[in-house]
Amino acid sequence: MIQCKQIRKSYGDLEVLKGIDLSIDAGEVVSIVGASGAGKTTLLQILGTLDKPSSGEVYIDNIDLQSLSGKQLSRFRNTKIGFVFQFHQLLPEFNALENAMLPALINGRSKPEAEASAKKLLSFLSLDHRLEHKPSELSGGEKQRVAVARALINKPAVVFADEPSGNLDSHSQEELQKLFFELREAFNQTFVIVTHDYHLAKMCDRMIEMKDGVIYNT
Repeated sequence: MIQCKQIRKSYGDLEVLKGIDLSIDAGEVVSIVGASGAGKTTLLQILGTLDKPSSGEVYIDNIDLQSLSGKQLSRFRNTKIGFVFQFHQLLPEFNALENAMLPALINGRSKPEAEASAKKLLSFLSLDHRLEHKPSELSGGEKQRVAVARALINKPAVVFADEPSGNLDSHSQEELQKLFFELREAFNQTFVIVTHDYHLAKMCDRMIEMKDGVIYNT
């Protein structure tokens, strides 16, 4: 599903990634761990097409990301990739249903179709009683589950999560951790999770450890 070959990333004289080789299979739930400054988030942003490497190659679903134009890359990101961030980044003026269905509308699906898909996902995530509630009316765990529904609405091949449990209480963290594996079983998606939570990291199929811009243990 994902293959990286000698990924390097520099910002001026600062080399953040120093030649990353990585393969992730379809359907894997993989965690990436390491101290702050190890390069975890930079790698995730490159894998998620939010940033470009200074050199190297990235393939997702056998597609060479470097070969895509800006417009093609935006389309690829919308249809093939889902994102879950530490801070849910829900639009405050929209309710849970509207937030979840937004990527489907951007993808050109009709409003009834997008709404039906969003309701199905939110029901799966036990939020069918919160559809009309705005983010300010939801708990931290509920907001994150809405963000998960939004990430899944276009049936992406891979979901990238950056510290998804970092802003949650312990109960909500545990619920979210279980949810990733339930989603993998239900939808057979690939999950790549950057986290400082070693409990979550060790639950994954594989834990990738980074230090000083390199992978030293997979």
